[in-house]
Amino acid sequence: MADLGSISLWIALALAAYSTIASVAGKLRLSPALVESAQSAAYAAVLALLVSTLSLVIAFISHDFEIAYVAAHSDLAMPKQFTWVAFYAGNEGSLLYIGLVLSVMSAIAIWRSPERLKDALPYTTAVLMLTLTFFLAVTAVMANPFDKLSFVPIDGEGINPLLTHFGMFFHPPALMAGLIGITIPFAFAMGSMLAGKTGDEWVDAGRVWGIISWVLLASGLLLGSWWAYTILGWGGFWFWDPVENAAFMPWLALTAFIHSIMVQKRRGMFRMWNIVLINVAFGLALYGMFMNRGGSVPSVHSFGASSLGWVFLMFLAIGVLIPFAIFIWRYPLLKSARNLDSMLSREAAFLINNLLLLAIAFVTLWGTVYPLISRLTNDEEITVARPFYDQVNGPLMLALVFLMGVGPLIPWRKASLSSLRRSLLPPAVAGLATVAVLAALGLHKDYALIAFGLATFVTTGILMEWYRGTLSRHRGTGENYAAAFLHLIWANRPRYGGYIAHLAVVMVTLGIVGTSFFSTQKDVVLSPGERVTIEDYELVYLGSIETPKSNRTEFTSTVQVFRDGELLETLRTTRAFYPNFNMASTNAAIRSTPVEDLYIVPSENLPDGSVGFRILVNPLIWWMWVAGPVMLLGTGIALWPQRAPSPAQVPSLSRSAVRSRPTTA
Repeated sequence: MADLGSISLWIALALAAYSTIASVAGKLRLSPALVESAQSAAYAAVLALLVSTLSLVIAFISHDFEIAYVAAHSDLAMPKQFTWVAFYAGNEGSLLYIGLVLSVMSAIAIWRSPERLKDALPYTTAVLMLTLTFFLAVTAVMANPFDKLSFVPIDGEGINPLLTHFGMFFHPPALMAGLIGITIPFAFAMGSMLAGKTGDEWVDAGRVWGIISWVLLASGLLLGSWWAYTILGWGGFWFWDPVENAAFMPWLALTAFIHSIMVQKRRGMFRMWNIVLINVAFGLALYGMFMNRGGSVPSVHSFGASSLGWVFLMFLAIGVLIPFAIFIWRYPLLKSARNLDSMLSREAAFLINNLLLLAIAFVTLWGTVYPLISRLTNDEEITVARPFYDQVNGPLMLALVFLMGVGPLIPWRKASLSSLRRSLLPPAVAGLATVAVLAALGLHKDYALIAFGLATFVTTGILMEWYRGTLSRHRGTGENYAAAFLHLIWANRPRYGGYIAHLAVVMVTLGIVGTSFFSTQKDVVLSPGERVTIEDYELVYLGSIETPKSNRTEFTSTVQVFRDGELLETLRTTRAFYPNFNMASTNAAIRSTPVEDLYIVPSENLPDGSVGFRILVNPLIWWMWVAGPVMLLGTGIALWPQRAPSPAQVPSLSRSAVRSRPTTA
């Protein structure tokens, strides 16, 4: 397996390098055969990397401890279902995974490239394969997962206990796929620029692949929050860790890009701005990979023993400087078809939205790199903690939520004050009413009141759009309301899929506000039979069971939960100690409802049978986890292919119904 995996890795590297050179040479020499052979090499690289990946997976399953990477990240006691997690648990395997994902995405992007991009496709292929060549070269030369040990150990060192969690099957691969996936829209943009196609030819491909990368990053971030919440044992879901930030920042840039690219698609505007945005997103993605490959800013996520930081730093510099040099070169040809007509327009709202997203990204970047800057300038490392991010980014995020509600309600080109008042008055009244009711009920935390009011404002605006569209369709076609609503969504999938994604953002906002402002925590040590009260819950600790395992000792604690004297549920929480790692992992016991979570996690098991517990009541966090499926639903609807209807398929509507239909995005 080691020889087969290593040989196939080198073959993939040769194919990627050939595809890079042949694409450019074929374009310059006007040789379609050479361009086609370059594309074939890109497809063949996928097969070679699949063989390499399969070889490493089989090596894990068969406990081939002759391979250093297998010995370092697995042992005989590791359950076979965690083989896939062990595969990318270290630098070597994760780089092979990134290469595989990039090759697959690149092959699909080349295969499905629109005909109008035919002239630019060789350059796009070259950008994709050059990026793949870099990752495969680093993997083969500096971090080869098939390197052998001089002796074969009886057992391996084992997988990191914190990775033995269901979320690890999806969180790291989704984030890595999202980060490297940004290469695809970036390559389409750069390929078009290099080919002199500075119009809107690349917009559709850039939008689709931008949304795919966006949803992968968003899913990875939410799954990472869920993993932290359920297994790390500190009761939170986000710590502003440098590597968390390194995934969050390109997601922000991509969010700006996929909103802005819609303006270019519909109005022929923001051409220069969109090139800048995708360049920034690609640069931040490369920074994220640099941070995770032994970057100089400490993080609990990074591969601390890695010596690859300088290689990725060099690639980051090249990946930022050259694309912006190409942008400057083509700058005179990037004039938009139209100018901004008014600041009271949907285009202006998108532009301000983009600026806020970039502001949040660069505030986060400053907080992430400041410890390094302070160490270089003052020989003293000053760490930036959570209060900095909350105080600076908090107001910016609230402004972003406000614009998320305003943007869809403003017409394109120019809005009059009277039309703006008609559109915004109902959701504004609903938002202010929410603030007034909550204040009357005793809630006096300003940021929380504003956030709840804005959540109502955004939700009301979306529901109004759906109501108006459904009513218009019902009147025009005679369909019942349910059918009219479903057909409305299906008739304009990008617009209404985006609204569903906006609702997911509102849900995340509720979860963040609830836990940030209203969470209650109590740390206690309980002996069997003792009780503790938190909020309106009464908890009774019944006892713990100690279970020795081959590589750990598990302690399972049982707690009964009462409210008003009535037994609600019996919860069990587990703490496992791994002597080989001198590390403990926990699985929190969580009673989750849409109103609040009761969260119980053991911190220490004492010899006398008592247990230290951290108990929290986290309001509204349930909505954060529900947001994930809602976001996937909205993204799936937005990406679903849409055909223009033939004249015979368009229903006949009354003139008044046509006038009352909402403007499409």
